[in-house]
Amino acid sequence: MKPITLLGSTGSIGTQTLDIVNQYPERFRVVGMTAGGNVELFAQQILQFKPEIVAIANPDKYIELKTAISSLEPQPIILAGTDGVEKVAGYGDSETVVTGIVGCAGLLPTIAAIKAKKDIALANKETLIAAGSVVMPLIQEYGVKILPADSEHSAIFQCLQGLPEGGLRRIILTASGGAFRDLPTEKLASVTIADALKHPNWSMGRKITIDSATLMNKGLEVIEAHYLFGLDYDHIEIVIHPQSIIHSLIELEDTSVLAQLGLPDMRLPLLYALSYPDRLSTDWTRLDLVKSGDLTFRSPDHLKYPCMQLAYAAGRAGGSMPAVLNAANEQAVDLFLNEKITFLQIPQLIEKTCERHNHIAAPTLEDILEVDAWARRTTLELVPSL
Repeated sequence: MKPITLLGSTGSIGTQTLDIVNQYPERFRVVGMTAGGNVELFAQQILQFKPEIVAIANPDKYIELKTAISSLEPQPIILAGTDGVEKVAGYGDSETVVTGIVGCAGLLPTIAAIKAKKDIALANKETLIAAGSVVMPLIQEYGVKILPADSEHSAIFQCLQGLPEGGLRRIILTASGGAFRDLPTEKLASVTIADALKHPNWSMGRKITIDSATLMNKGLEVIEAHYLFGLDYDHIEIVIHPQSIIHSLIELEDTSVLAQLGLPDMRLPLLYALSYPDRLSTDWTRLDLVKSGDLTFRSPDHLKYPCMQLAYAAGRAGGSMPAVLNAANEQAVDLFLNEKITFLQIPQLIEKTCERHNHIAAPTLEDILEVDAWARRTTLELVPSL
């Protein structure tokens, strides 16, 4: 059995990863688990999967968690706070760490796992977006693998298997278009939180669902693809594909195009990241191209989705700017979800924050953490100016 650790077990990525472990108990064993603050669900997961070590990020929930799992024998090591999460990430004989923590909070635990020589099943795109220039050298230094566990980058990774060095010309990231892909741009001013959370194809967490509605998720994926696969930004493109059957494509130097297809199911990229290089047989619903019907594509509307251009600009600027973009986006999405700003004010806030930033060309990890905190404060301070 492959020993794995799961960071963010109560979120969308975490629960689907545990579904896979439950389906393949002979293949995977959970060594460590962390969660944010959902004690009830976390306790249920601990009682079922019996990890050796657990941590809850909210230290105020420590006693509640300890009480909730008091019947379990033997008791796991129980930690709390951000330090506890990092200790779980680097603990024991785990071979692969699934990074399902949402946002930049996943950065330090991911680095802790890399330094403990664990392979990374990367479901937290913000780690590379904010700190790709720091994380990728660490991947090389510690000799570990980084395996993309989101659908788009997994698709690219799968298409690249067996490709000779230098054969890749272009990456084409497909986007569903999110909740508002068919809504006229002029109606975006009046959309609600509930509207934005109605993703037409995927079942995801609240933050990434809003990112899908603004298409910032695709802009962030462009930056992530740059770090994962080494292409410059002029050779990474976005296309709207409403059916979400083709999860991304690559164009080779001879103009041949390879695509990975499948039903919209996050378990597939997660399973491949966990089982790589093996392919495990599943009983999941299989793709029927006839039933899927037409597969269509269109160019993204940059007026409707200004976040994409902000992401490209931040990526091309490099240095500390992607960290600012990421932190400002996280803060702006949180403000929207708490009804502090409107949907259209999300890109406005992000742009204003980026404009205020004093760019650092070659940031250290400490610089990135300071920039992240600065960008969050600045985004909040800019709200009254909207």
